[in-house]
Amino acid sequence: MVNTAKTTVFALATASGRAGVAVVRVSGPAARTVIESLAKSCPPPRQATLRTLRHPSTAIVIDRGLVLWFPGPHSFTGEDVAEIHLHGGRAVCRAMLDAIGSLPGLRSAEPGEFTRRAFEYGKIDLAEAEGLADLIDAETEAQRRQALATASGTLSVLYEGWRKALIDATALVEASIDFSDESDVSSKAIEQARSIVEKLHHELASHLSDGHRGEILRDGFRVVLAGLPNVGKSSLLNALARREAAIVSEEAGTTRDVIEVHLDLEGYPVVVSDTAGIRQTVVKLEREGIRRSVAAARQADLVIWLMDGQSADATFPKEFEELGERTMAVVSKADLLPPSRLKALPPNLPAISVMTGQGLSDMMRRISAMAAEGIGSGQTVITSARQRNLVAIASRSLEAFLAGSAAAPELRAEDLRSAASALGRITGRVDVEDVLDQVFKRFCIGK
Repeated sequence: MVNTAKTTVFALATASGRAGVAVVRVSGPAARTVIESLAKSCPPPRQATLRTLRHPSTAIVIDRGLVLWFPGPHSFTGEDVAEIHLHGGRAVCRAMLDAIGSLPGLRSAEPGEFTRRAFEYGKIDLAEAEGLADLIDAETEAQRRQALATASGTLSVLYEGWRKALIDATALVEASIDFSDESDVSSKAIEQARSIVEKLHHELASHLSDGHRGEILRDGFRVVLAGLPNVGKSSLLNALARREAAIVSEEAGTTRDVIEVHLDLEGYPVVVSDTAGIRQTVVKLEREGIRRSVAAARQADLVIWLMDGQSADATFPKEFEELGERTMAVVSKADLLPPSRLKALPPNLPAISVMTGQGLSDMMRRISAMAAEGIGSGQTVITSARQRNLVAIASRSLEAFLAGSAAAPELRAEDLRSAASALGRITGRVDVEDVLDQVFKRFCIGK
């Protein structure tokens, strides 16, 4: 339900700091008043007009800029919206925000408030809002493509199609209740509903068994550098990051916490973590670092186990045995190895050198290939834990329907209503007040 008594909110819609152009956005019933107070008159709808902008009280000129007017409901939020494009200096932006804030009945927007209003006015649904937040946060090309697809409604179309099919199935089950005295009509309706549900259950199960591709792409393909102390993990992290992200020292046990860097490898987001060296130690702080290293490795999509080619102790610790194919063994410090030792290494055991760059390009290509395989492309995939949880609830409700007795159609109808409600909560078609704050708090102020 839209609240027609909303206040008018305003915020800087572009990043704060020095810039060529800044955009101030205003949304709400007083948006036109803001334009008229600053620029004396309102321009025609959706036409960028150059105006001199003055403080409403003192008439002091703040700047000259473009003013745009979007009367509701034909605007992003569905309300009356004004946009002011001005020079992006800090003093200019501050003066403009102070001037707008001096008008009665206006307040600064909260994070995500413009997008939340767009949702409440039916301009976008909840899944599209999540895609918009992901689009703002996207750092790689693959993330941008996925977020844009979600923001454009790809997931919403899929989930709404499933929900409507469930509503049809529910209607058939309820019809069987209404015509329970006509056994042939009742049984036929239940049969048709079961056919719909069996197909949907298969589609939901396939959707859930996607290897978490969407979430991996959204959050990054996680790579953990692990190994014994002083095998070159921190040096490798710095080489991949191309900066001094981690302290490098010959003293064993220097790294005692997990250090992360974010990389863009061929368009895929990769998060590389440097961890404490795995060894037996009596130092309490170092033991905690090792515990965190093992925990990070178990949650990683790939663990690169670095080994010193000069050391005989190059075996995986028992804590990593369960990781299986999620590991890549690599020999470090290849520049210190004699040619005979390098030639003796197995073909599947690459050798790298941070000092000379040997093998680094090949290793990064292997990481990129594994990230591409783990993430995939061109699929309609779940992109958040919230979506996955609700799809799983819908799937369990369909399982209950298929396993339940057709002799209790009232219970089977409730199973279908539960599934349809879960899918509706993904897009916000049913009551989702309890999750709105969770979704929109991710947005920056001004969006």
